[in-house]
Amino acid sequence: MPAAKLGRQPPGLFLLFGVEMWERFSFYGMRAFLTLFLISKAGGFGWSKEQASHLYGWYQGLVYLTPLLGGYLADRLIGTHRSVIIGGIVIAAGHFCLAVPARPTFFLGLLLIILGTGFFKSNISTMVGQLYSEKDRRRDAAFTIFYMGINLGASMGQIVCPKLADRWGWHVGFSAAGFGMVLGLVVYLIFKRRFLGTIGDIPARRVHQAEKTSIASQPLTKLEKQGIAAIAILAFFNIFFWMAFEQAGSSMTFFAEERTRRIFLGLNFLAPYFQSVNSISVILLAPVFAWMWTRLEARGRAPSTPVRFAMGLFLLGAGFIVLVVGARISDSGIRVSPLWLIATYVLHTCGELCLSPIGLSMVTKLAPARFASLAMGAWFFSMFISDLSAGFVAGTVEKVEHGQIFHVLGGQADFFLMFVVSTFLAGTALLALAPAVKRLMAGRA
Repeated sequence: MPAAKLGRQPPGLFLLFGVEMWERFSFYGMRAFLTLFLISKAGGFGWSKEQASHLYGWYQGLVYLTPLLGGYLADRLIGTHRSVIIGGIVIAAGHFCLAVPARPTFFLGLLLIILGTGFFKSNISTMVGQLYSEKDRRRDAAFTIFYMGINLGASMGQIVCPKLADRWGWHVGFSAAGFGMVLGLVVYLIFKRRFLGTIGDIPARRVHQAEKTSIASQPLTKLEKQGIAAIAILAFFNIFFWMAFEQAGSSMTFFAEERTRRIFLGLNFLAPYFQSVNSISVILLAPVFAWMWTRLEARGRAPSTPVRFAMGLFLLGAGFIVLVVGARISDSGIRVSPLWLIATYVLHTCGELCLSPIGLSMVTKLAPARFASLAMGAWFFSMFISDLSAGFVAGTVEKVEHGQIFHVLGGQADFFLMFVVSTFLAGTALLALAPAVKRLMAGRA
């Protein structure tokens, strides 16, 4: 790759930014009101919160499990480019199935979205990494910019799709999510050759064969094994982060629906709108974090990747401290100010920006090149565990609220207190392990 200024990014990054933006519009737009649809007796399924949270957990978890298969197929057979196309088509078909008001098509739609995301998600992230050489210092900033695309799409979807669902019916909201995915796919097909060239066309394993090397069949080197070990350790702590963070679509949405005063500045805010606070905060704060990481890297003062992960866990825990106080007030039977949820989401966003884009970048740096997409899929496997766990933990919200599991503060405050404890313990443990993990990375992340 020709030398480039530290802050200047290749145009292909912004194409991938746009494509991911529309895919995330579809994913988060539907997800914003999924649990509310499941518990609604007016056009929904009328399920209990426990049932809705369990399905939500399985859905969210499987969305992060299938990238393991999608990454493997991309590395070995079809390349990241074809994987993204296949994934986009299958995802769109899934959303349009959800638009049909029938239970069989609803579950078929969820299945198609899960499978399509497996082809799409890990591979488009891998394509971002393929834009840069191994030592290119722009990579962390690029993944933070890419993360803005994710959240720009999410914020639009979390407002547009629930609004359509509220006004015209649940299934109109589901169909709007499908049109978002179609638009993203069309943009990608039009501009791929111009801005990405041949990136992603050839499977990673075949690239090595074309270069007449035997790398693909050689055993892993010591350095590669150390990189994989570092990824595995951070993936473990990644579980604690996302198990708490992913309460957004379940228990925190229930809190917004039932315990939050939603008339704000004279406007009626639907409960799913609060999820967009996270996405909007990322859009506003991501450039600040990208600038900060780039400047610190240039001066040689940037915290190591494991330290950034620990910072993310502490900030997430701080957000739940705010929500514990808000929940404690709401336990008296009054609806609380929306500022409690807003403050929580902003703190969660700061934690997310310390961890998530850095994690994606770290995987592309440390994973052996011939297993790049597979390694990204394995990273998302940790999120399968966390999201599945998040759903089942969210299903206990009423039992914890009524003191059937444990009692500390009482009421729903106890439920959110669990995440304060888990994130602070995990962050402290990771901070202690940070020097050892940094040695495994050998200066590569």
